Amino acid sequence: MLARERVAVVDHAPYLSDLTPGRTGNLSVRDGDRFAATPTGVPYDGFDASDVPVVSLDGDVVAGEMEPTSEVPMHTGIYQRLDAGAIVHTHSPWASTLAVLGEELPPVHYMITAVGRKVPVAGYAPYGTDDLAELVVAEMEDANSDACILANHGLVVVGEDLPTAIENTVHVEELCKVYLRARQHGEPNELTDDQLAAVEKQFESYGQSEE
Repeated sequence: MLARERVAVVDHAPYLSDLTPGRTGNLSVRDGDRFAATPTGVPYDGFDASDVPVVSLDGDVVAGEMEPTSEVPMHTGIYQRLDAGAIVHTHSPWASTLAVLGEELPPVHYMITAVGRKVPVAGYAPYGTDDLAELVVAEMEDANSDACILANHGLVVVGEDLPTAIENTVHVEELCKVYLRARQHGEPNELTDDQLAAVEKQFESYGQSEE
């Protein structure tokens, strides 16, 4: 069941070691009405594909030798309401700094358009709860953003697949660092909606063309 997705979790989980302290991060990848997720409380290189839990969108574990991440409610909440193929959740230091400040990431650099025009901040709720899931999904929907800062907690990013979600997690973390460092020297300039729209248009043709 979800063999390819479970292998993808095993292959990509070690990237979390560079993004979040200890075992505090998690990720998942979806196929239809189920998703494969990192197991809870296990080193990111400490499990194989048969261990990877498979979870239904109702939150029921339907396969796997290990228990899934404690953030299953957030993963199910996102998959139920947003068009996402994968989710990455971290406690990366710069995003978490904005989280404890209770502040969103504004559009201070054009690369923010990888996830939207800003990264909103969701109000605090205990981890692993339906309340947290509701707050996060509501903010992401309202801001039309593929990322959200969780107050006094961390960061969640979605993508069409795990490589995209991980890459965009790195983008957001780096932009949080740039933004917070810039604030030490003055008031950061924010890009306008017109400027962001122009970048979005340029990104439509970014990369190698298909022949």
